[in-house]
Amino acid sequence: MGGGRGTRLYPLTKLRCKPAVPLGGKYRLVDIPISNCINSGYNKIYLLSQFNTESLHRHVSDAYRFDRFGRGYVEILSAEQTEHGDDWYQGTADAVRRNMIHFHASPEDIFVILSGDQLYRMDFSKMVEEHLARGADVTVAAKPVPVSEASGLGLLRVGEDSKIVDFVEKPTDPEVISRLVPPELKASGGGQDRCLASMGIYVFNAPAMEDALCGDATDFGKEIIPSLVGKKDIRCHIFDDYWEDIGTVRAFFDANLQLTDEVPAFDFYESDRPIYNRPDVLPTAKLGKCSVTRTTIAAGSMIGESALNRCVLAERSIVGQGCKLESVVMMGADFYDDYRYQDVPRLGVGNGTQIENAIIDKNARIGNDIFLSPKGLEEGWVDEDENVYVRDGILIVTKNGVVKDGTKIGNQ
Repeated sequence: MGGGRGTRLYPLTKLRCKPAVPLGGKYRLVDIPISNCINSGYNKIYLLSQFNTESLHRHVSDAYRFDRFGRGYVEILSAEQTEHGDDWYQGTADAVRRNMIHFHASPEDIFVILSGDQLYRMDFSKMVEEHLARGADVTVAAKPVPVSEASGLGLLRVGEDSKIVDFVEKPTDPEVISRLVPPELKASGGGQDRCLASMGIYVFNAPAMEDALCGDATDFGKEIIPSLVGKKDIRCHIFDDYWEDIGTVRAFFDANLQLTDEVPAFDFYESDRPIYNRPDVLPTAKLGKCSVTRTTIAAGSMIGESALNRCVLAERSIVGQGCKLESVVMMGADFYDDYRYQDVPRLGVGNGTQIENAIIDKNARIGNDIFLSPKGLEEGWVDEDENVYVRDGILIVTKNGVVKDGTKIGNQ
């Protein structure tokens, strides 16, 4: 599912949809669920998209080209006008309903429905095998989470044989949340209680899917799953490993910077279950006499005599001389500068610039002798030209944004 606006990730979603947001220096968010499918042995994948889809479509078409003998594909299905309707997808369930005609499903088929914007590794074949062994109609993947994080998620309670007996989408009432805490997840020794939160990953039998979509419900989490409790054989598959819903700027920022840890919670270097991407034809990164600590630098980057600490630099990231970057996610560029634009700074970060706690989106042009920090700025602050924003305590320079020489934003 790649059709949402991603409003909480704005302005990273100003010119692209949420699954197309760059991640980890050389990937996109959508690479995570697609790679999980491939590593699980599933290669018939449909990507349902809607908003700001150009960069998503270009990335997927470049990255996922299956050979004709394997009969695999990643097929993009965007919202379209038909004789049955000419409006946008109204939700996740509505998106699947409108595309059922394209799936050509038989009664024996299994649907695995995934979000396009989560960071995790999961073998879906184990969930499907469990689903089949139980004879379930629907299986929902769930992760134990602390009750302090529960209000933004769909919570469920299970009975015997992992049958789901209660499901509440994004509850805010503490009594409701407390009711959904199972005995085995109650804390001891002063810790937090935990409850089971839906990961937005579902397995459906084809007949159960058709029945669930025969009405006018538009969303799986808010309507479909709660309505099936007590009516269908709906089970829970427990996943107790790293999983991050990249729903906010802060979550995105933290998920990237944890990659610089000595042992990251999510490791792109795991060879048994790789995360796939488009072919890389860039030259190796080039570093001057610089100080680099806990930093990842992607191919094609050029770094001058500067200091970088806890940074993630994507492909074609350019950093000049005498710069200091502290906790910065830099998304690099789609191309190298050809010096045609003499009236704006060059691509990347110019000389003598200091940046901290920031995300620099693609193709940004940040000039010389600049200071950028979110410190001292109110949440939601934006500059006059809408090139720099502050969201969730993080400063963001927008895609194609320009910051002129000498600009000072935030407190040192």
